[in-house]
Amino acid sequence: MKIIGIIPARFASTRFPGKPLVVIDGKSMVQRVYEQALKAKYLNKVVVATDDERIMEAVANFGGNCVFTKNTHESGTDRCAEVVECHPDFDIAINIQGDEPFIDPDQIDLLAECFLNSNTGLATLIKPIHTEVELFNPNSPKVVVNHIGEAIYFSRNAIPFIRSAPEKDWLKTHQFYKHIGIYGYRANILKEITKLKPSMLEKAESLEQLRWLENGFKIQTQVTHIETLAIDTPEDLLKIV
Repeated sequence: MKIIGIIPARFASTRFPGKPLVVIDGKSMVQRVYEQALKAKYLNKVVVATDDERIMEAVANFGGNCVFTKNTHESGTDRCAEVVECHPDFDIAINIQGDEPFIDPDQIDLLAECFLNSNTGLATLIKPIHTEVELFNPNSPKVVVNHIGEAIYFSRNAIPFIRSAPEKDWLKTHQFYKHIGIYGYRANILKEITKLKPSMLEKAESLEQLRWLENGFKIQTQVTHIETLAIDTPEDLLKIV
């Protein structure tokens, strides 16, 4: 089983233009993500996937691998698919978020371990929710899973709805999970899902993984207890201590 780690990196971010190149304690964000990914024991190769020459040059300057991709991709998943087409010798691709400069390599490996089961075609991570702020934050997608850890549904709402208790007591009566946005794809499945058209559920929630579920694909999950720090806006840099 050969696994490639792919870090999609766009310069033209709406909320934070040039985000991959922002310098954090002497290193660019994309370099920090890349170096953390290199520590994952299951990854045979790590590449940055970008459509911007500035990012490509920055990656080359720190000695990293980079693939120049089309500028028409609508998601990181589509960008990963192009990279996999150029690397047909890899069985699995891990889509590593380019805005998590301190991603824990153990999380990457935890996701990769899902593919030790030959029936796993898609996989992602989930984390237990412990606060009401997380539970009712629409910018933090939630997920429900079945008894073998397959995702049933993702939503920006708190799911499931606990009918028998007031909202303030929901965390006392049920274990809720939030979605951690790192994905793993078996190469042949990645090719299939990028051919799918946007679905009704995906459009409603603005969550691309719903397109896969709505078309009958299964998404295996693994529970992580590691907290991640994503840099979505310049203000998020203040969270770094």
